[in-house]
Amino acid sequence: MVSKIALVLVFVAVAVGVGVYCRRSTKTVDGFLLGGRKVGPWMSAFAYGTSYFSAVVFVGYAGQFGFKYGIAATWAGIGNAILGSLLAWWVLGPRTREMTHRLGAQTMPEFFGKRYDSKALRIAAAAIIFVFLIPYTASVYNGLSRLFGMAFDLPYDVCVIGMALVTCIYVIVGGYMATVMNDFIQGIVMLLGITAVIVAVVMSNGGFSEAVVQLSQISAEGSSMAGPFVSFFGPDLFNLLGVVVLTSLGTWGLPQMVQKFYAIKSGPAVKQGAIISTIFAFVVAGGSYFLGGFGRLYSGQIEYAANGTPIYDSVIPTMLSTLPDVLIGLVIVLVLSASMSTLSSLVLTSSSTLTIDFIKGNVVKKMNEKQQLVSMRLLLVAFVVISAAIALLQYHSSIVFIAQLMGYSWGALAGAFLGPFLWGLYKKKVSKAAVWCSFAFGVGLTAVNMCMGFAGTPLIASPINCGALCMIVSLVIVPVVSLFTPAKEFPIEPPSAKSESDRAYERMVEAEEADGMPEPGTAEFSEQHGEDIAPKVQEAIDTVKSS
Repeated sequence: MVSKIALVLVFVAVAVGVGVYCRRSTKTVDGFLLGGRKVGPWMSAFAYGTSYFSAVVFVGYAGQFGFKYGIAATWAGIGNAILGSLLAWWVLGPRTREMTHRLGAQTMPEFFGKRYDSKALRIAAAAIIFVFLIPYTASVYNGLSRLFGMAFDLPYDVCVIGMALVTCIYVIVGGYMATVMNDFIQGIVMLLGITAVIVAVVMSNGGFSEAVVQLSQISAEGSSMAGPFVSFFGPDLFNLLGVVVLTSLGTWGLPQMVQKFYAIKSGPAVKQGAIISTIFAFVVAGGSYFLGGFGRLYSGQIEYAANGTPIYDSVIPTMLSTLPDVLIGLVIVLVLSASMSTLSSLVLTSSSTLTIDFIKGNVVKKMNEKQQLVSMRLLLVAFVVISAAIALLQYHSSIVFIAQLMGYSWGALAGAFLGPFLWGLYKKKVSKAAVWCSFAFGVGLTAVNMCMGFAGTPLIASPINCGALCMIVSLVIVPVVSLFTPAKEFPIEPPSAKSESDRAYERMVEAEEADGMPEPGTAEFSEQHGEDIAPKVQEAIDTVKSS
C-alpha cells in the first residue's frame, strides 16, 4: 500500500510542478492554447498519443472487445497505429499546420469559419463540440472506479474529485505547454506500464504458448469456429471492422486530436512526429487490445449483470488483481496518466472553442487577450466540474448509458467534421451546403440512433458501427454535394509550393529562434528591446507575410 500511494503522490507532484514551470508560456492566447506553435516532434507525438488513448480504451474498450473478439482485437490497435496515427500525421499534419497558420485559426470551428467564410458554420461547429465533448469527458473517469477500488479501497468520489482537481491546477496554470510536457512524462509511464503488465499477465497464465492453448479451447457463442478467440480475424469480423474504423479514422475529425497539428513546428518536425506517434500507438493501443484478448481466461472471475451479460469494465481489473502491489501501483499511475492527459486535452479544447468561437464577437463584441484568457480558465474549471458531476451521477445511480457515450461522441464529432475538414484542406471548391449536409448527417444520425437506443429499438444496433458509417458518409457527401451546389474557390497551395516571401519569412523566424529572440508583443520582447520597437518589428513581419 505504501508503494502504491508513493507512486501516485510522486505522479501528482510532478504534474503540478510542470504546470508551475510552464506558467510563463500562458501570457497570450496563442501561448496558452497552442504553446506559441513551437512544440517539438517528441512532445507533439506523445501529446497526440496520450490524448488518443485514455482509461476508456485501456479498461473499457480493451476489456470489451478483447472479450468479444479474442486476440483478433489487436487489429484495433494496429488500425489505431497505421490509420489513426501514421496516415493521420502524413495526410493531415503538414497541410493542417500550414493552412491554420496562414488563416490564423486557433480552433477547428475557427478554421471552418475562415475556410468557408461563414460565421454560422463556426458557431454550429462550436455548439457540436460543446454538446458532444462533455459526455466524452465524463466517460474518461469511468475507467478509474474499479481500479482504484481494487488497489486502494477508496471511494470513487475521492478518485474523481482528486483527478479533476490536479488536472485543473496544471492546465490553468501552465496551459497547453504544461499539457504537452505532462503528456510526454505520462506517455513514458504508459509505455513502461503496458509492457510490464502484458508480460506479468501472460506469465501468470503459464507463458504465452500455454495461455494461447487455453484460449483456443474456449468456444464463442453463436459460432461454430474452432478456437475462435485465437483466430486471425476472430469470431465476428464485420463488427471488429467497425471498431477499427471508428477508433482509427475517428481521430481525423476530432478537434482535440487535430489541434495537435496546429501547434507543432513546421518542416521535419511533422515527419518525425509521425514515426514517434505510430510507435507509441503500436505499443500502447496494440498492447492494450492484445492484453484484453486474454480476457476469456478470466470468465469465471469477472462480474456479470443480472441478465448474464458480462460487465466488460471488470475484465481488465480482474486480470490485474493478482499482480504484485508494485505492478498494480504502476497500472494505477498508467490509467491516471491516460485519463488526465485525455481530460486536459478535452477541457482545453472545449473551453477555448466556447471562448474564441462563441463568446468572442457574439456574446462579448470586443474581447482583449486578457479577457479571453480569463474566460478560457473559468470555462475550463466549469467543464471539469460538469464532467466530474456527470461521472459521479452515473456511478451513484442506475443510469448506465453515460458510460457508453464515448462511441456516440466520436461518431457525432468525427461524422460531422471529418469530410469538411479533410476536403477543406485539399479541395479548392467545397460548398457551404456540403459542409452543412455533413454536420446534419453526422449529428442527426447519431442523435436519432442514440435516442432510439435508449428506447430499446436502435436504428443501428451498434453505436460503434453507427459512428463508423457517419465518418464514411461524411467523406463521400462533401464532394458529391459540392458538385451540385455553388462553391467559392479557395486558394489552396501544396505545402511545398512556397513563395519567396514565405521562405524569407521562415528564414527570419528561424534566425530569431536561433538567437533566442522572443515574439514581438510579449513581455520578454519588451524587456529586451523596449516597448517602442515592438510595433515596428511586428509591422515589418506583417508586411513580409502579407506580400
